Amino acid sequence: MTTARVVSVTASPVHGFSKPTVNEIRLLAGLGVEGDVHCGETVKHRSRVRIDPTQPNLRQVHLVHSELFAELAAAGFDIAPGAIGENITTAGIDLLGLPRGARLAIGDEAIVEITGLRNPCVQLDGYRPGLTAAVLGRDAEGRIVRKAGIMGIVIAGGSVRAGDPIAVQIPPEPHARLERV
Repeated sequence: MTTARVVSVTASPVHGFSKPTVNEIRLLAGLGVEGDVHCGETVKHRSRVRIDPTQPNLRQVHLVHSELFAELAAAGFDIAPGAIGENITTAGIDLLGLPRGARLAIGDEAIVEITGLRNPCVQLDGYRPGLTAAVLGRDAEGRIVRKAGIMGIVIAGGSVRAGDPIAVQIPPEPHARLERV
C-alpha cells in the first residue's frame, strides 16, 4: 500500500498562474498559506473578489495529485508541481474521491479540511493550449469530472514540506460529493 505524502509545496505573494517550489510552506489556521496571495479569511481569487469580496475564502489551499501529471504527460503535456498554481502536490491519495469535509493531517501539525473542487479555467489554456480540456472528463453517468485539484481551508496550522506524510480523516456519513468552489 502506498503511503500518502507531500511531493512538493509552492507559494507566491503575487497573482500569477504558476507558483515557485519552495522548501517549506506554513499553513495558518483560518487563513491559508503564509505569504501566498490567496491567504486570508475572505476570498482572494480575483474573479470571485469582483463578484463579492466579503465571501468566505473556501480556497485557502489548492492541492493537486501528482498522478494527474502522469496522466497529462501521456496526453502530451509536460506539467511539473506548481505549474498549475497548486500549493501542495500529493502522491498516493485519491484527492478527487474524497468527500466534502474530509480532513488531511499533513506533517506533524497541519490539518486542511476539503471544501470542494477547483474549477478549471481558461488560464490553463493560456499556459498550455488544450490543457483545460485535458483536465476535464466525464464519469460513467456522464457528469463532468474536474481533475485540476481540490481546495481546502486550514483548520490547524503548521509547516508542510515535501516528504511529509498525509493522513486522511473521513467525516461521518452521509458523505457529500465534492462540487466546485
